[in-house]
Amino acid sequence: MTRFLSLTVQITVSAVAISMGSLGFAQSAPPPAGTCADCGRVQSVRAVEEKGKTSGVGAVAGGVLGGVIGHQIGSGRGNTVATIAGAGGGAYVGNKVEQNRNTKTYWSVTLKMDAGNTRTFKYTNQPTVKEGDHVKLVDGGKRLALLAN
Repeated sequence: MTRFLSLTVQITVSAVAISMGSLGFAQSAPPPAGTCADCGRVQSVRAVEEKGKTSGVGAVAGGVLGGVIGHQIGSGRGNTVATIAGAGGGAYVGNKVEQNRNTKTYWSVTLKMDAGNTRTFKYTNQPTVKEGDHVKLVDGGKRLALLAN
């Protein structure tokens, strides 16, 4: 009977140990030394040009200016055609000038984080990092600090 009781206790203890391990009670391995949650490797640095939005002011101003200049050409029906063509061409050019004036350039930096995820950041000034650099995010990603590889 003692032998049976001893065997039952051993089996019970083993079963409890196994179930605790499968339920996540077992000690997990510590994170690898040197792992940094805010660190990653630069995958790409790209300049991105975002076309400007137009308000219509450029088109109107260009149309008026083009119409005035076109009106100076010819007389009679030729004058009317030149005025209309000048206004249309001026409106087109004025719209393009406004669009180009409002164009913005920013830099997009993509990082492969040490944790395995990928993050992309936008910067108004050209970053000093290049592809392959190991960096750390500073101020939540507002700046990048170069780390020793």
